[in-house]
Amino acid sequence: MDDTASPEHLSRLAQELGAAALARHHSLVTAESCTGGWIAKVLTDIAGSSAWFECGIAAYSYESKQALLGVRPETLEHHGAVSRETVLEMVSGALVHSGATLAVAVTGIAGPSGGTADKPVGTVWIGWKRRGGYAAAEVFHFEGDRDAVRRRTVAAALKGLLALAV
Repeated sequence: MDDTASPEHLSRLAQELGAAALARHHSLVTAESCTGGWIAKVLTDIAGSSAWFECGIAAYSYESKQALLGVRPETLEHHGAVSRETVLEMVSGALVHSGATLAVAVTGIAGPSGGTADKPVGTVWIGWKRRGGYAAAEVFHFEGDRDAVRRRTVAAALKGLLALAV
């Protein structure tokens, strides 16, 4: 297993993020598709996380992305769930539908099936946003099985949140 995605490393990242959020009076929201709540789980494994963790939304279906995060049907129709456009709407919607100050959103193809020539298994879009700021998004192409892709997604999401929090 990649050390940067080991359970110990994820825990250390989450602890660092929690300390930074607490020190700077941030609260966090997650909007997760391919990770199914794993980012929220890693964050809430930390004792005292209720002081800085607002909520987590696991939205797999198109319908849940629309209803819970405000993703527009046209976005999903024209770009698909795994796209820059969708993750930007997810991360913005997470802030709109919560009281948090920092948000992360993830959408991707963890496998083992579901990939295409344009979007192979391991393709993941991650978006980050600070309340009142502009959303940023980055595409990743992770190697490995479903667990490895999801674990690496959690690590990248936490690293991006940590950069935003400090």
